[in-house]
Amino acid sequence: MTSPSSAPFLSIRNLAKSFGSFIALRGIDLDIRRGEFVCFLGPSGCGKTTLLRAIAGLDLQDSGTIEMGGRDVSHAPPSERDFGIVFQSYALFPNLTVADNVGYGLVNRRTPARDIARRVDELLALVSLSDQARKFPIQLSGGQQQRVALARALATSPELLLLDEPLSALDAKVRVRLRDEMRALQQRLGVTTIMVTHDQEEALAMADRIVVMNGGAVEQVGSPEEIYRRPATPFVADFVGHMTFFDAVVTGPGRVRVDELDLLVANAAPFPAGTPVRLAMRPEEVRTRGVSDETPNSFEATIGDLAFLGSFCRAHLEPTRSQKTRIAADFSANAMRDLGIQPGQVRSIAFPPESLHVFAGAAR
Repeated sequence: MTSPSSAPFLSIRNLAKSFGSFIALRGIDLDIRRGEFVCFLGPSGCGKTTLLRAIAGLDLQDSGTIEMGGRDVSHAPPSERDFGIVFQSYALFPNLTVADNVGYGLVNRRTPARDIARRVDELLALVSLSDQARKFPIQLSGGQQQRVALARALATSPELLLLDEPLSALDAKVRVRLRDEMRALQQRLGVTTIMVTHDQEEALAMADRIVVMNGGAVEQVGSPEEIYRRPATPFVADFVGHMTFFDAVVTGPGRVRVDELDLLVANAAPFPAGTPVRLAMRPEEVRTRGVSDETPNSFEATIGDLAFLGSFCRAHLEPTRSQKTRIAADFSANAMRDLGIQPGQVRSIAFPPESLHVFAGAAR
């Protein structure tokens, strides 16, 4: 495995792009290190695919610069940018065999036939398709076709691999298996990789860093753990994972009030007393084991409806002191069994102060 170097391989500065009156990219600044796996994550229309296509030179930006390996490629055609690309639709040539699809880029480069054959054999072995070389794309499953597309993208040994939602057309089990294979392959080869996805689980599982985008702008850049544990904005908190938001008011240093609940917060920004804020917490952080009167932020709540979600159940709770507040809480299968959790129960729960996130402004 090749470790990402600290020096940026790809540098993007003040990149902007519009389609008529629609602003697709708003002054994007981003550095990507050599050997890094980066995911562009966000909802439809956030600009992630436009940014990928600008990097590839398929849709030139209106302004801003792109440097790749220290070379300014801002206005270079795609053929002068050293990348391979894999699309959601596979985009294989139906009239060519698997082997010919993989070797297509090498043929265009006038690579000797013997070298093409050796490289194709090497790549098909790498993606576990050596026995499929003489077949045509229509004879393969979706997962196999995507492996062929990946091998074709890697055939010319590009310095940059671009993946445009490569797994979204596959069924759930194939998608999980192939994402693990793609990540392992990227780590083995050490190729700098950018993947566009709207699937947060995919991004969390595969990326070294995630670029969360919204409305053509970057909301936050960080490791999967940073994005999940320390969201920088309410949008990131809400988009990545599940989050419960509350209307709250700051009552003092490290203290907020939610309806009738007075809560300690460990990560409070320096808001003065009386400031309306948005308080947020992930359902899995709600504590129900070992809660006593001395536990910070402990209170009693009534368990409402329970939704069975396989390895855990999501409950909606109502604090007995605050009937207006509804809380989402996730209870593991073990907790459900050990504690005998049932709708209608009144249980002691707690909000760990370090698990509460405070954002500016009142909740929407």
